[in-house]
Amino acid sequence: MEHPLPDRATRTAGQRSARCRAVCTFSDVIARLDEGFERYRSDESDAQIRDGLIQRFEFTYDLAHKMLRSALEAGAANPEEIDRRTFPDLIRTGVEQGLVAGQWPEWRTFREMRNITSHTYDEAKAVQVVAAIPAVLAEARGLLDRLQARA
Repeated sequence: MEHPLPDRATRTAGQRSARCRAVCTFSDVIARLDEGFERYRSDESDAQIRDGLIQRFEFTYDLAHKMLRSALEAGAANPEEIDRRTFPDLIRTGVEQGLVAGQWPEWRTFREMRNITSHTYDEAKAVQVVAAIPAVLAEARGLLDRLQARA
């Protein structure tokens, strides 16, 4: 027995539900980064806390990138066009559509920090990444607020 394809309303409701779950996950990831940063600030000599904080930064940055791309695709007449955009163009489009407050230079710094974390461990670079976390948190919270307003 063949199952009919879901109608447009059913597909749209399912997509909305998936977006809501993704926004909740993004909110949780931001909260975990914030929690880790507060814990790190209470004892900046604890390398294990710092290393965990950097991992939380990676999750938050990666998910922010995915959430932005997904939101832009959801609002695009041609989602494939968004998928083909370079990262700088993605950020510029996010700014134009009011999803992202920071400009490309700020996000480029976040990207550089993310790239640093995927290479050999270096104490000085770890400290550099941690120093960028407050700005990352601010941008991620802003993106989350805008996504929640659109949900």
